[in-house]
Amino acid sequence: MRTTAANTEKAATEKTEARKTDAAKTDAAKTDAAKTDAAKTDAAKTEDVIDLLRAQHGRIRDLFDEVMHSAGTERRDAFRELVRLLAVHETAEEEIVHPVARRLPGGKGIVADRLAEERAAKELLSELHGMDTDDPAFLKSLDKLRMDVLSHARAEERYEFDRLRDQFSPTQLRGFAAAVRAAEAIAPTRPHPGTESAAKNMLLGPPVAVLDRVRDMIRSARDGG
Repeated sequence: MRTTAANTEKAATEKTEARKTDAAKTDAAKTDAAKTDAAKTDAAKTEDVIDLLRAQHGRIRDLFDEVMHSAGTERRDAFRELVRLLAVHETAEEEIVHPVARRLPGGKGIVADRLAEERAAKELLSELHGMDTDDPAFLKSLDKLRMDVLSHARAEERYEFDRLRDQFSPTQLRGFAAAVRAAEAIAPTRPHPGTESAAKNMLLGPPVAVLDRVRDMIRSARDGG
């Protein structure tokens, strides 16, 4: 009788612990989803291109965390979202931010460094894209990509973003934000290594009419229109 009671008590304790673990996982998932939704809202609301790109950096950090701390279908879905966001974000910077930053004093060297970092990240991301997200090697490679991307983002914010704000008026920065959103709309769904420039990205095949609209918006922003 004592053994039966002990076994019953043990089983009840294990069930309780399992429920606590499941509840903790659910709460963590809800928290991650709320953070990502908030970041998306911030990116959608901002009109200043610097704030827009900083908000996207925040979303990228959150998505890396979500991929790292999930499994199965949730990890695959989070990784797909991360790939898309990285693609549209980097494409927007390559087509809009870097060409403008290149015109600033010392800008050519700064942009060359950023483009080299972007190419290396894209190559690693392409490797990850062909891996099973449940493969133990996937998380190791993902963590390297995470460190590289976040270091790249910090360099952009330090060497490009702040200097752009010093060089342009609020009206121009709003124009750039509109151009970034237009570029996002035509960005590839995954980054292509070797397309680290506006000219090369334009060879990927988006409609000419959309590209013309993006060019017009960029020129208008640069001219203070």
